[in-house]
Amino acid sequence: MKPPKFSSLTYAAVWHGCQTIFDLLYRPEIAGIENVPADGSFILACNHASFLDPPIAGSYLPRELHYFARKTLFKGRFGKLISDLNSIPIDRDGDSDLAAFRKVFGVLKSGEAILVFPEGTRTKDGKLGEVRGGVGMLACRSQVPVLPVRIFGSFDIWSRKHKYPALSKNLGLTIGPVILPKDYDPGKADKERYQNASTRIMKEIENLKAPEISGV
Repeated sequence: MKPPKFSSLTYAAVWHGCQTIFDLLYRPEIAGIENVPADGSFILACNHASFLDPPIAGSYLPRELHYFARKTLFKGRFGKLISDLNSIPIDRDGDSDLAAFRKVFGVLKSGEAILVFPEGTRTKDGKLGEVRGGVGMLACRSQVPVLPVRIFGSFDIWSRKHKYPALSKNLGLTIGPVILPKDYDPGKADKERYQNASTRIMKEIENLKAPEISGV
Protein backbone atom coordinates (compact mmCIF):
# COMPACT_ATOMS: atom_id res chain seq x y z
CA MET A 1 0.00 0.00 0.00
CA LYS A 2 1.35 3.40 -1.00
CA PRO A 3 1.62 5.81 1.97
CA PRO A 4 -0.33 9.07 1.86
CA LYS A 5 1.26 12.45 1.32
CA PHE A 6 2.11 13.44 4.86
CA SER A 7 1.67 16.97 6.17
CA SER A 8 4.28 16.54 8.91
CA LEU A 9 7.17 14.34 9.94
CA THR A 10 5.29 13.50 13.14
CA TYR A 11 2.30 12.13 11.24
CA ALA A 12 4.59 10.16 8.92
CA ALA A 13 6.52 8.65 11.84
CA VAL A 14 3.37 7.65 13.73
CA TRP A 15 1.71 6.26 10.58
CA HIS A 16 4.68 4.03 9.75
CA GLY A 17 5.32 3.16 13.40
CA CYS A 18 1.75 2.07 14.14
CA GLN A 19 1.51 0.05 10.95
CA THR A 20 4.79 -1.72 11.73
CA ILE A 21 3.68 -2.59 15.28
CA PHE A 22 0.27 -3.85 14.16
CA ASP A 23 1.86 -5.90 11.37
CA LEU A 24 4.26 -7.55 13.81
CA LEU A 25 1.72 -8.28 16.54
CA TYR A 26 -1.53 -8.94 14.71
CA ARG A 27 -0.85 -9.35 10.98
CA PRO A 28 -4.13 -7.66 10.07
CA GLU A 29 -6.08 -8.49 6.95
CA ILE A 30 -7.34 -5.47 5.02
CA ALA A 31 -10.22 -5.71 2.54
CA GLY A 32 -11.56 -3.00 0.23
CA ILE A 33 -8.54 -0.70 0.13
CA GLU A 34 -9.50 0.11 -3.46
CA ASN A 35 -12.62 1.86 -2.13
CA VAL A 36 -10.62 4.68 -0.53
CA PRO A 37 -10.96 7.86 -2.63
CA ALA A 38 -7.61 8.91 -4.08
CA ASP A 39 -8.44 12.58 -3.58
CA GLY A 40 -11.21 14.87 -2.40
CA SER A 41 -12.91 15.15 0.96
CA PHE A 42 -14.80 12.37 2.71
CA ILE A 43 -15.97 11.29 6.15
CA LEU A 44 -14.58 7.97 7.32
CA ALA A 45 -17.32 6.43 9.47
CA CYS A 46 -16.11 3.52 11.60
CA ASN A 47 -17.33 1.32 14.43
CA HIS A 48 -15.71 1.94 17.81
CA ALA A 49 -14.69 -0.96 20.05
CA SER A 50 -11.20 -0.16 21.29
CA PHE A 51 -8.61 2.44 22.26
CA LEU A 52 -6.73 1.26 19.18
CA ASP A 53 -9.40 2.04 16.58
CA PRO A 54 -8.08 5.50 15.60
CA PRO A 55 -4.49 4.34 14.92
CA ILE A 56 -5.72 1.17 13.22
CA ALA A 57 -7.98 3.09 10.85
CA GLY A 58 -5.45 5.85 10.35
CA SER A 59 -2.42 3.69 9.64
CA TYR A 60 -4.06 1.40 7.08
CA LEU A 61 -5.59 4.01 4.81
CA PRO A 62 -3.59 5.61 1.98
CA ARG A 63 -4.97 9.01 2.97
CA GLU A 64 -4.02 11.29 5.84
CA LEU A 65 -6.91 11.75 8.27
CA HIS A 66 -8.11 14.29 10.81
CA TYR A 67 -9.47 13.11 14.16
CA PHE A 68 -11.58 14.22 17.10
CA ALA A 69 -10.01 14.16 20.56
CA ARG A 70 -11.35 15.28 23.93
CA LYS A 71 -10.28 18.79 24.90
CA THR A 72 -8.91 17.48 28.19
CA LEU A 73 -6.20 15.57 26.28
CA PHE A 74 -4.63 18.69 24.81
CA LYS A 75 -2.10 19.21 27.58
CA GLY A 76 1.68 19.06 27.65
CA ARG A 77 3.67 16.91 25.24
CA PHE A 78 0.80 14.54 24.55
CA GLY A 79 -1.39 17.47 23.57
CA LYS A 80 1.32 18.66 21.17
CA LEU A 81 1.57 15.16 19.71
CA ILE A 82 -2.13 14.77 18.98
CA SER A 83 -2.24 18.29 17.56
CA ASP A 84 0.51 17.27 15.12
CA LEU A 85 -1.64 14.24 14.24
CA ASN A 86 -4.46 16.49 12.97
CA SER A 87 -6.63 16.11 16.07
CA ILE A 88 -9.48 18.56 16.62
CA PRO A 89 -10.38 19.30 20.28
CA ILE A 90 -13.98 18.54 21.15
CA ASP A 91 -16.11 18.68 24.30
CA ARG A 92 -17.14 15.38 25.85
CA ASP A 93 -20.71 16.04 24.65
CA GLY A 94 -19.41 16.21 21.12
CA ASP A 95 -22.75 16.52 19.34
CA SER A 96 -23.13 20.09 20.67
CA ASP A 97 -19.57 21.39 20.16
CA LEU A 98 -20.15 23.96 17.41
CA ALA A 99 -16.57 25.23 17.40
CA ALA A 100 -15.24 21.75 16.68
CA PHE A 101 -17.76 21.22 13.89
CA ARG A 102 -16.75 24.50 12.26
CA LYS A 103 -13.18 23.24 12.12
CA VAL A 104 -14.38 19.98 10.61
CA PHE A 105 -16.31 21.76 7.88
CA GLY A 106 -13.12 23.70 7.12
CA VAL A 107 -11.19 20.44 6.84
CA LEU A 108 -13.76 18.95 4.48
CA LYS A 109 -13.99 22.13 2.42
CA SER A 110 -10.24 21.97 1.85
CA GLY A 111 -10.55 18.48 0.34
CA GLU A 112 -9.32 16.47 3.31
CA ALA A 113 -10.79 13.56 5.29
CA ILE A 114 -11.88 13.04 8.89
CA LEU A 115 -12.50 9.96 11.02
CA VAL A 116 -15.83 9.87 12.87
CA PHE A 117 -17.27 7.19 15.15
CA PRO A 118 -21.08 7.21 14.68
CA GLU A 119 -21.57 5.48 18.05
CA GLY A 120 -19.78 8.33 19.81
CA THR A 121 -18.05 6.06 22.32
CA ARG A 122 -16.53 2.60 22.61
CA THR A 123 -18.84 -0.37 22.82
CA LYS A 124 -19.10 -2.10 26.20
CA ASP A 125 -19.70 -5.61 24.86
CA GLY A 126 -18.05 -5.75 21.44
CA LYS A 127 -21.33 -5.34 19.56
CA LEU A 128 -22.22 -2.31 17.47
CA GLY A 129 -23.66 0.39 19.71
CA GLU A 130 -26.50 2.85 19.33
CA VAL A 131 -25.82 5.45 16.67
CA ARG A 132 -25.87 9.17 17.44
CA GLY A 133 -26.83 12.03 15.13
CA GLY A 134 -23.43 13.69 14.89
CA VAL A 135 -22.12 11.88 11.82
CA GLY A 136 -25.45 12.45 10.06
CA MET A 137 -25.27 16.17 10.77
CA LEU A 138 -21.70 16.41 9.47
CA ALA A 139 -22.53 14.43 6.36
CA CYS A 140 -25.79 16.20 5.51
CA ARG A 141 -24.37 19.67 6.02
CA SER A 142 -21.11 19.02 4.18
CA GLN A 143 -22.61 16.82 1.41
CA VAL A 144 -19.41 14.82 1.04
CA PRO A 145 -19.10 11.06 0.48
CA VAL A 146 -18.99 8.81 3.53
CA LEU A 147 -16.53 5.91 3.58
CA PRO A 148 -17.86 3.07 5.78
CA VAL A 149 -15.21 1.08 7.63
CA ARG A 150 -15.53 -1.76 10.12
CA ILE A 151 -12.75 -3.00 12.35
CA PHE A 152 -12.88 -6.62 13.52
CA GLY A 153 -10.99 -7.94 16.53
CA SER A 154 -9.93 -4.70 18.22
CA PHE A 155 -12.36 -5.28 21.10
CA ASP A 156 -10.53 -8.51 21.99
CA ILE A 157 -7.18 -6.74 21.79
CA TRP A 158 -7.92 -3.72 23.98
CA SER A 159 -11.47 -2.99 25.11
CA ARG A 160 -12.48 -0.60 27.87
CA LYS A 161 -12.45 -3.61 30.23
CA HIS A 162 -8.73 -4.29 29.77
CA LYS A 163 -5.93 -2.29 31.33
CA TYR A 164 -3.38 -3.37 28.73
CA PRO A 165 -3.64 -4.61 25.13
CA ALA A 166 -3.56 -8.33 24.42
CA LEU A 167 -1.01 -9.78 22.01
CA SER A 168 -1.34 -12.22 19.12
CA LYS A 169 -5.04 -11.64 18.47
CA ASN A 170 -6.68 -11.59 15.05
CA LEU A 171 -7.33 -8.20 13.51
CA GLY A 172 -9.16 -7.24 10.35
CA LEU A 173 -10.42 -4.11 8.64
CA THR A 174 -13.02 -3.91 5.89
CA ILE A 175 -13.56 -0.78 3.81
CA GLY A 176 -16.84 -0.50 1.95
CA PRO A 177 -17.74 1.55 -1.14
CA VAL A 178 -18.38 5.23 -0.48
CA ILE A 179 -21.93 6.27 0.37
CA LEU A 180 -23.02 9.27 -1.69
CA PRO A 181 -25.17 12.09 -0.26
CA LYS A 182 -28.19 10.97 -2.27
CA ASP A 183 -28.02 7.62 -0.51
CA TYR A 184 -27.62 8.79 3.10
CA ASP A 185 -29.41 12.17 3.17
CA PRO A 186 -33.22 11.90 3.53
CA GLY A 187 -33.60 15.60 2.75
CA LYS A 188 -34.39 18.80 4.62
CA ALA A 189 -38.09 17.93 4.89
CA ASP A 190 -37.28 15.00 7.19
CA LYS A 191 -37.70 16.14 10.82
CA GLU A 192 -35.21 13.46 11.91
CA ARG A 193 -32.84 14.15 9.03
CA TYR A 194 -29.54 13.89 10.87
CA GLN A 195 -30.49 10.88 12.97
CA ASN A 196 -31.89 9.03 9.96
CA ALA A 197 -28.78 9.81 7.95
CA SER A 198 -26.66 8.44 10.81
CA THR A 199 -28.78 5.30 10.89
CA ARG A 200 -28.31 4.74 7.16
CA ILE A 201 -24.56 5.19 7.48
CA MET A 202 -24.38 2.82 10.45
CA LYS A 203 -26.36 0.22 8.51
CA GLU A 204 -23.69 0.21 5.81
CA ILE A 205 -21.02 -0.32 8.47
CA GLU A 206 -23.05 -3.16 9.97
CA ASN A 207 -23.30 -4.84 6.55
CA LEU A 208 -19.53 -5.04 6.12
CA LYS A 209 -18.11 -8.54 6.52
CA ALA A 210 -14.82 -9.49 8.13
CA PRO A 211 -11.86 -10.33 5.90
CA GLU A 212 -11.04 -14.00 5.60
CA ILE A 213 -9.16 -14.48 8.87
CA SER A 214 -9.65 -17.15 11.50
CA GLY A 215 -11.08 -16.25 14.88
CA VAL A 216 -12.92 -13.09 13.84
